[in-house]
Amino acid sequence: MSISVFDLFTVGIGPSSSHTVGPMRAAFLFATRLRESGVLDRVQGVRCELFGSLGATGHGHGSVPAVVLGLLGEQPHLVDPASTGPLVAAVRAEGSLLLAGKHPVAFDVEADVVLHRRATLPAHSNGMVFAAHDATGAVVDRRTYYSVGGGFVLDEDETGAPVVREAEVPVALPFASGDELVSRACTAGLRISDVVLANEAAWRPEPETRAGLLHRWAVMRECVERGSTAEGVLPGSLRVRRRAAAMRRRLDLDTTAGTDTQPGDHVALWALAVNEENAAGGRVVTAPTNGAAGIVPAVLHHAAQVLPGFSDDHVVRFLLTAGAVGMLFKRNASISGAEVGCQGEVGSACSMAAAGLAELFGGTPEQVENAAEIGIEHNLGLTCDPVGGLVQIPCIERNAVASVTAITAARIAVRGDGAHHVSLDQAIRTMRRTGADMSVKYKETARGGLALTVVEC
Repeated sequence: MSISVFDLFTVGIGPSSSHTVGPMRAAFLFATRLRESGVLDRVQGVRCELFGSLGATGHGHGSVPAVVLGLLGEQPHLVDPASTGPLVAAVRAEGSLLLAGKHPVAFDVEADVVLHRRATLPAHSNGMVFAAHDATGAVVDRRTYYSVGGGFVLDEDETGAPVVREAEVPVALPFASGDELVSRACTAGLRISDVVLANEAAWRPEPETRAGLLHRWAVMRECVERGSTAEGVLPGSLRVRRRAAAMRRRLDLDTTAGTDTQPGDHVALWALAVNEENAAGGRVVTAPTNGAAGIVPAVLHHAAQVLPGFSDDHVVRFLLTAGAVGMLFKRNASISGAEVGCQGEVGSACSMAAAGLAELFGGTPEQVENAAEIGIEHNLGLTCDPVGGLVQIPCIERNAVASVTAITAARIAVRGDGAHHVSLDQAIRTMRRTGADMSVKYKETARGGLALTVVEC
């Protein structure tokens, strides 16, 4: 299966992988295309139109500033989160931007980034059209892109083709389903993480894979630390109060006083910390999306607390195993809330984290697959209904709840023999079908569910 674990775990900024990271990447790709094709100097203006879920909730998800940053030549994994506000403010004030970081063009943020709240492009609900024109108004170049979940971006030539193109990067132990993954591992006498590590060699030497995963763990830890110390309210009209710092203080006091605390208390803290940072536009690891970014790090922090002799090798094995499950969701269903609802984001992240923890608990490949199945089965049908179009309510608490669910799933699985009635593949297919049946109101449009109820209240 030719998709890398680093496609599932990417470093970026909040609040949304589909709505912030994806549009920034698309804008960067368009600006780079203009530069590399030699037409950049002819461009006197550029315009971006956002469709579907991007148009419906783009303001709350930071899509508009993301487009501006991408056109400036910024990339999600490199931009300093502290610089994003000033950069966009300068463009607004000056009425111009340096396209691709090189060529000045007139740009009115309000007029040149258009949000179509009801229109949708055919290939995916997160569609974007970029157009550049010359001094006469003639179109120099025009390109359509789709943000398909987790920060993945396809352009108009790639739609209709599989996101995973196996012929491009042949791997040692390919798998396209959970059954194939377990079979590969059992036949070769390997753990799930070993299968993925062998496949990663198609892209880079093993030391680089390990170093890259440990870097993502470091970013996760930094995110938890920032999120659990930051005070105040989150951006946006809801004025949601940050709670992780106060929770951390209370837990520290309880621990010092010898008051009984539960493991789930700290797990919830770690998840809340990450997702409050994400909502604030901070640096996070997409895992596999920003809206679900707190689950994998929270469960991995839990593993670090409870496993004797926890080491870098545990981190690598956890992320490789979680990545294997994420690949299955990406290939066979979706990790896009705009496509299948929050079951594709929080549900897949819960499944991934459960699998990673089950492996660290010594689970067999069959038990790891069972843990992943439990993790998604109890998130099936989960809607994406962000209040106010912000990745805050119910997203932040939802990560905390799913983190505890993932731990429970792993513990149930490793105490069994791996045999179960519903397979991971069946659960993933069910998620895909459920997403297809789900009303568009519940797919990150803020037109149904809690989003509508809270507005009416």
